Amino acid sequence: MLHFPIAQRGLGCIPASGFRRLHTAIVGLAVLAAVCATNPALARGAPESFADLAAKLSPAVVNVSTTQKVADRRGLENQMPQFPPGSPFEDFFKDFFDRQQKNGNRPPRPVTSLGSGFVIDPSGVIVTNNHVIADADEIKVIFSDGTEVPAKLIGTDPKTDVAVLRVDVKHPLVAVNWGDSDKARVGDWVLAIGNPFGLGGTVTAGIVSARGRDIRSGPYDDFIQTDAAINKGNSGGPLFNVSGEVVGINTAIFSQSGGSIGIGFAVPAALARPVVEQLVQSGHIKRGWLGVNIQTVTEEIAEALGLDKPHGALVAGVSDGGPAEQGKVQVGDVILNFDGKPVPDMRQLPRLVADTPIGKQVAVEVWRKGKAQKLKVTIGELKEQEEVATAQPEPEKSGAAAGSTAIEQFGMSLSSITPELRQRFELKPDVKGVVVTEVNPSGVAAARDVAPGDVIVEFEQSEVESPAQVKEKLNELQKTPRKVALVILQRAGNQRIIALPVKK
Repeated sequence: MLHFPIAQRGLGCIPASGFRRLHTAIVGLAVLAAVCATNPALARGAPESFADLAAKLSPAVVNVSTTQKVADRRGLENQMPQFPPGSPFEDFFKDFFDRQQKNGNRPPRPVTSLGSGFVIDPSGVIVTNNHVIADADEIKVIFSDGTEVPAKLIGTDPKTDVAVLRVDVKHPLVAVNWGDSDKARVGDWVLAIGNPFGLGGTVTAGIVSARGRDIRSGPYDDFIQTDAAINKGNSGGPLFNVSGEVVGINTAIFSQSGGSIGIGFAVPAALARPVVEQLVQSGHIKRGWLGVNIQTVTEEIAEALGLDKPHGALVAGVSDGGPAEQGKVQVGDVILNFDGKPVPDMRQLPRLVADTPIGKQVAVEVWRKGKAQKLKVTIGELKEQEEVATAQPEPEKSGAAAGSTAIEQFGMSLSSITPELRQRFELKPDVKGVVVTEVNPSGVAAARDVAPGDVIVEFEQSEVESPAQVKEKLNELQKTPRKVALVILQRAGNQRIIALPVKK
C-alpha cells in the first residue's frame, strides 16, 4: 500500500485505489467548472430558495379590481307561466307579474372581478390582461402594502390579450424589467406572482414546460406553458425568470375543475413588450398587413410541390389590391422566408408580418413551381374588418347532376358550371372552374372535407373548366413518380389547397 503524506485537514494516508478515485473526481470537477463557465445556466442550478427573489419582486405586482354595472334582470327571470285561454289562473298571474314588472325596475347592480398586474414604469404604468379589465366601468389597483388607487385604461389589444393601465402616484413605484423570453428554454425555472382567487399576493414556482403553444385564443398565439400554479385571479400577473425579469404574462390555464392542474399559459414577453410600448405611446395598435390567406404545408402538399420537407406558409388566397397581390405573390406559393427571417411553419408568418413597420419594403422568398423565387412586397396596415352578419349557405350533399363525370379514385363527381348548377349551389357569376356535384362519404375527397358545391379552381397548378381537363391532368400525373395531386378549392368565396392521393 502506498502512502502519501497529507499535511492538511488530517486526511492521513490514502490507498492507491483511493488516490485514483480522488484524481478522477478532481478531473471531473475541472471539466464541470469549464462547462459551467461556458454555460451559466448550468452554474446556476436549482435555487435553494426563492425567498429573496419573491421579496424583491412582490412590491411591483398588484391586484387589479374591476367593477362593471349590469342591468338587474332578476325581476325578468321569472316569466309568466302559460295557461290555457280562459283559465282562472291567467288573470291572477297577469296582475301579479304586472306589479312585479312595475316594482322591478331596479338600478344596475355592480359586478366585481379580480385579476393581477405588474408595474413596468415607476411613473405608474401597469400591465395586465385585456380580459381582466374588459367592459369595466371602474378599475382599481391594490399594491402589496394595501394601498388602493384608481387606475385609468391607456389602451388594450384583445388579439394578444394585453392591456395597459396608468395610476397617479406621488412617489416612484417599484417596477420590474422585461426579459428575453426567446431565450427561455424548456426546463428553466420560473416564478409566478399574482392574486389567485382574490387571496392577495401569492408566489408559485415551476419550470417552463413547453414553448410556442397554440391554444386557439387568437391569431398570434405563441404561449409559454408552465407548471407553476396559475389559478383564477392570476390572469395579468407576471411570469419571472430566476434573474427577476418578466418573461411572460400569465393568461390562461387548462383545467376541467377551474383550478390549477399544472398546465398554465403565459403570453411571452417578446410578443407582449412591443404591444405594450405601442399602447403607451399611442393608445392603440398598428400592425403590418400582407393580404394573404394561408394554410399549413402538410407532408402531402410538400410532396406535391416538390419541397424537401413540410415548412413555410402555403398561400391559399390573395386579397384584391393588397400588398401581396401588388408584390406578385400568387395562390399556391409557399412563403419560405419573410424579411430575412425563415418561416418554419404557417403560424409564424402572421406574427412576423404584424411586427413589420407599415410601409416597409421587405424581401419575400416563395417556392413556386419547383423552385425558389424572390419578391419585393411593401407592407400595408392591417385594418379591423367587420364580420359578415349572414351565414353562408351550406352546399347540398346529395344528387349528382346530369352529365357529371365520376373521378372514382377520389370518390367524387365533377361537372362544368352550368346555369342550373350555378343557381343550385349559389355560385357567384365570377366563379370559374369545375363544380363538385357528388361526394362518396367513404372516399378520399370526403376525408379532405370536399363537399358538393365546392369548385375546383386549379388542378395541378393549372386552371380547369371541365371534368375532361381534370382527367387529362390526372392521367399525366399518374405517369410520374408523384403520389398526390394538388387541388385549389373554392367554397363560399374562400379558397383552400388540398392534396389528394393518386393511385398508379
